[in-house]
This record gives sequence, C-alpha cells and structure tokens, in this order.
Amino acid sequence: MLTGADGADASGSYDQPELLAHHWASPHLVADRSLCTIVVDHDGPAGYLVATADTVAFEQWCEGMWWPPLRDRYPRQTPRRDRDQQLVDLLHAPDRTPASIAEAYPAHLHINLLPRAQGAGLGRALIERLTDQLRDRGVVGVHLGVSASNPRAIGFYEHLGFTTIAVEDDGGLIMGLRLA
Repeated sequence: MLTGADGADASGSYDQPELLAHHWASPHLVADRSLCTIVVDHDGPAGYLVATADTVAFEQWCEGMWWPPLRDRYPRQTPRRDRDQQLVDLLHAPDRTPASIAEAYPAHLHINLLPRAQGAGLGRALIERLTDQLRDRGVVGVHLGVSASNPRAIGFYEHLGFTTIAVEDDGGLIMGLRLA
C-alpha cells in the first residue's frame, strides 16, 4: 500500500487495499517463491521483489489457479470505489503480455521499496540477484512495467540497462533487459 501509487503512498486510496497485493505480488509468491524476496529492516517490511521466469506460463497458471477464487470473492457487480473497481476488473479480465514481448523478454518482475530502503543499492542488488537466477535458468530477458509519471524509477531501470520496449495504452512503459 505504501508504494501503490506509482511508488508513492496509496493509503486511503482504496477501500480494499488487499486488491493491490492480490494482483501484483501474492500470485508470484505462490507460483515461484524462489524468485521472490521480501526486504525487512529494523522497522519491519521495507519492500519486495517478486518475479516469474516464464510470463506466459505464469499467466496460464493464474488463469487456472489464482484468478477463479478471487473472481468469486470480488464479483464485478458489487459497488465499490473507482480504484478498487479497476483492480477487480483486472482480476476478471487480466492483461496478457503480448507475444512480441514474452518471446524476447520471457521473465517479468515487480519491485517496490519504501523510501527508507531506497538509495543504498538494495534495489540494484535485488535485481542483479534476480537476473543471475534467471540466467542460471537459461532465461534470455526480463521485463517490467513502470508508470511514465515515475521518472525516478525509469532512471533507475535505465541505469541498470533496461530500455523501453513498449508503451501501454494508458501511457505506462514496458521496459526490458536482455540477459543473453
């Protein structure tokens, strides 16, 4: 929740804040825990990196195992705030990664660090650890989504070698990093 608004605090923006985790983080923890890292410091949880090595297989797994119980739990016709409804709509009609991206960049990741965990090299270390794990699995590329209104994150990813490979309909960027 504390990074749910393009890296900023989304507290108070959702009536059902668990929807953010249901969509962006939790399925990765269930599908392949070995590619997930939770960051904890002296004040408690400070961030995470979750990933999958095969986005197409992950999306198929979600369709068969993850989304159905959530669709039952969060029916579309229940009245709710716009931001909550957008996430419920994604549970019922999730975005699919285009084949052109999945072929060249089959893995994907989500990373969020609270401000207190930023700026000390932790994000770089998490992504480098993940890319090493992906290379060990023979994965040739990884991609991620980032809001165009988050220039700090875009600069961070570019510094790590990611490049913009697509622009989404909502203006968000898909950035990719070749691993082989």
